[in-house]
Amino acid sequence: MTKKLANKSAILLPLVFVLVAGLAFVGVWLFSQLFIKPGEVTYDASLTDSEKSFLTNIFTEDTKLKNDVTISAVTKNSPPGDDDDGLIYDILVPIADFYYPGNDIDGASFNTENTDGIPTSTNPDIRLISLSDLTPDHKLLALDGNYFLDTLDSGAYYRVFNLDSKDQTEARELITPHLQVRPTDDTVLSFAQTGVIALSRAMAAKLSQVGDASYFAANIKDFLSSKDYTHTSNEASFSDSATSENICSKPEMLSALTAIGLDVVELTGNHNQDCGDEDAIKTIDIYKDNDIQVFGGGKNAAEAAEPAIIDAKNTKITLLGYNLSTGGYTTDNTPGANFYTTEKAKTDIESAKNNGDFVIVDVQFYECSEYDTASENTACDAPVAGQTELFHEIADLGADIVIGTSAHQPQIYELYHDKPIYYGLGNLFFDQSWWPGTTRSLVLTHYFINGKYTQTRISPTVYDGNFQPTLMDEETSRWFLARLGQSHR
Repeated sequence: MTKKLANKSAILLPLVFVLVAGLAFVGVWLFSQLFIKPGEVTYDASLTDSEKSFLTNIFTEDTKLKNDVTISAVTKNSPPGDDDDGLIYDILVPIADFYYPGNDIDGASFNTENTDGIPTSTNPDIRLISLSDLTPDHKLLALDGNYFLDTLDSGAYYRVFNLDSKDQTEARELITPHLQVRPTDDTVLSFAQTGVIALSRAMAAKLSQVGDASYFAANIKDFLSSKDYTHTSNEASFSDSATSENICSKPEMLSALTAIGLDVVELTGNHNQDCGDEDAIKTIDIYKDNDIQVFGGGKNAAEAAEPAIIDAKNTKITLLGYNLSTGGYTTDNTPGANFYTTEKAKTDIESAKNNGDFVIVDVQFYECSEYDTASENTACDAPVAGQTELFHEIADLGADIVIGTSAHQPQIYELYHDKPIYYGLGNLFFDQSWWPGTTRSLVLTHYFINGKYTQTRISPTVYDGNFQPTLMDEETSRWFLARLGQSHR
């Protein structure tokens, strides 16, 4: 062979090899397309119509799978673990009407043997809905004591897809982007609002006996401090002049507030100046030194009008507080509460809404005092004269939730134009133990998922002569909430 022919062979042989390999690849591909059947999707009878519709919108005629896959569904009372192959299609939470008095439902009351696989309750007032459909006009219930928006992994049922395939990876990758994102601690914000407190008078005498003010918070601190943010309306300033006779708090009472994880204090009350302006100003400094936001009152009228802002977990809340009561407000350079006018509220609410904030308005209004030491007196359950009209006005101005924070006895609540209004929260920390009504309070925990207001949970509390508020048991809570909501059922 000549040198020239050898050189040509060295060039042509690789080219021929590449050409043959390419033709072989194309041949194999054509064979696979023409003669090898693509994977099929089989829908098990356990799927509901909506679940099957969801899947058929993913696995269309144009979808080519390498492997057959059979998709089934099962209802579980816990989410699949890391080692489980299941995919969560839906989270089903137990709900009732907004005014339903119960807070908890027994899981044993659900029938899980239905043909469609979705549990149903034996109680006609209770049903399961998708978490994505949960709105504030529903009442989310705890399931066997587990409240889903607190636990995020219990208190619900889970519809789970199971994939049976030689290799389920491709099917999982197609389904997963269409599933709803499960809420996590990073996306759910909880904000607890509590009633009136005044760590004073008989509580001051009790402090002398127990020595540590965190004593008062012993039965409620774990519940309140577990929330992302906790609020209260304090009517008693800290003062060295505090006695068992005045509405002022000994400085060491601060530990009762830090024990509940207090983040925001409202100063709309009419007693914050009872021990003088100087102590009222010092008290505000104490709050700020302990990273506790202040709103609804201040060192002067301008400061008193400033809102508190909660900005976390994709949620932004503006808290506005006003006083329209028997006194305690300021209109000048002296300390006091933020005086209410319609024009002021309109401007404040519009400003917050223009920022895209969720707006909660708290109001110190006139109080009912028709209490009874011997029996249950429901006279103070209802709003006092003019209160309903004022609170409706504030809601009409754009507030998302309106709350009365002056009542020493819890009052009724309602949905007004789809906006929750709570007319009075009662006493959280107080010494009024001689009237049954004033020993109770409502703790409101607002929940937001990725900035969307989803739910308010009402948790009633009660205290006795030991001044240690505790959560009511389910039976007592149900009786009390039925009483407050009965006019709407």
